[in-house]
Formats: sequence, C-alpha cells, structure tokens
Amino acid sequence: MAKGSARKAKGPTTGDVFTAARQLVRESRSATLATSLPGKRQGWPYASLVTVACLGDATPILLLSGLADHSRNLVEDARASLLFEAASHLPNPQTGPRLTITGRLSPVDDEAVARRFLGRHPGAKLYAGFGDFNFYRMRVERGHFVGGFGRAQWFGANKLLFDAKASANIGKAEAATVDRLNIDHGDDIAAMARKRFGGRAIGWRLTGVDPEGIDLRCRNSFRRIAFDRPLETGRGVKAAVIRMCSKKST
Repeated sequence: MAKGSARKAKGPTTGDVFTAARQLVRESRSATLATSLPGKRQGWPYASLVTVACLGDATPILLLSGLADHSRNLVEDARASLLFEAASHLPNPQTGPRLTITGRLSPVDDEAVARRFLGRHPGAKLYAGFGDFNFYRMRVERGHFVGGFGRAQWFGANKLLFDAKASANIGKAEAATVDRLNIDHGDDIAAMARKRFGGRAIGWRLTGVDPEGIDLRCRNSFRRIAFDRPLETGRGVKAAVIRMCSKKST
C-alpha cells in the first residue's frame, strides 16, 4: 500500500465470515424484505421494513399480515430476499457489515417458530393470534455478506446455516432450558447482564438459546451474548450459561 493511501476497512476473514454472517442475523430485530410485485407491475422489486427473528440454525422467521403488500406479493411469488445490516449508524455506512439472504418465504404453523419470534418481539403477542397474521419461515438458498470495502462473498445455505443436528438438539430443549435457567439462576443472569451491558436495570431474563449464544431481554432492551465456542446440546448450553454467571469479571 502506498504511503498515505487510505486503508481498507478490516472485515472478517474467509474462515469466520459465516459466523459473522449468522451473528448479524441472530442480533437483528428488523430487516429489509424485498418481494416481487404481481399483476401489471410484475417483476418490479418491492422493499419493506419487517421485524425478524431466527431459529436455532439462523433460519430467518417473520410474522406478516395477510393485508400487507409484501404478503400479497409472496402469494404470487415466494421468492424473496432479506437485508440485515449493522452499518447505517456508522459515520461511513459502507464500512459496516451487511448480509443479503435469498430464498423462499412460506407460511408455517410451528410452535417453535412462534416461540422464537415472540421471544424476540413480545409486543407481537397482541396480534399474533389474529386471523390475518401468519408466521413465515425462509427456505434459505444463498447469502451474500459484505464486511466492508473489498470484503464481499457469496455462499450457499450450507455455509450460512448452523449444523442442523446441533440446532435441532438445542431447539428441542430450548423452552425447558430457558425456563429452568431463569428459575434457578435468574438473579445471577440479571447480575451478569448488568455487568456486561451496564446500567441499573434489574429485570434481565433469558429469552432464547441456540448453539452459538443466548438472547436476553429487559423491558424494551434486547441483547445477545455469544459463546466462546459453538455447543451441541441443551445440557451444554445450561452449563455454559452457569459458567458465564460465575465469572468474577467479563
């Protein structure tokens, strides 16, 4: 690099780009949804803001009203893309990470999907049971991650999504694991969250677990803590959270 020339923004290496991409999905509560308009304007892209969550393997899930334009678009063409980003708040947004996921969105009646979404968006419980609202799950096909200038990469769903077996193992035990940890270690979890995130809030509770980390909520604040290494069982998750709580410093 010539002396005095601008340095490129440092982004994730190839080895950890998939982890960084999943982490962006796991931390996001909103995304931009792109669908295709039907009828006379067929083929024109339509972008809208949506609230999102994800399953244990990072598969995106949504709760959509059947009255919304994007829902009507999906009836005609299930192909869609979701843009996740942690860049718009930066002085130069082009240096921040963003991920586009392409796939097909379909309605789904699944207790695990509802639990995961409502854990991330508790306010949605007010209308989740309405007849015109449906949960949707994306069948992921590809992902495109940009970690900054010159840091772009396409990859398939097998690289983006976490190991299916480990995700299923932890997903089956998630509800029981979260409940038991909040009952047995609720005060310790709240104390750990205050130490990590600052402030005086005392109501931090665990809302979700997956192979790569845990989700916490205190009133209208939502945070995530990643594990030092991925885990494969609900028992492993429980032990990891207890270890987090027992650390004297972070």
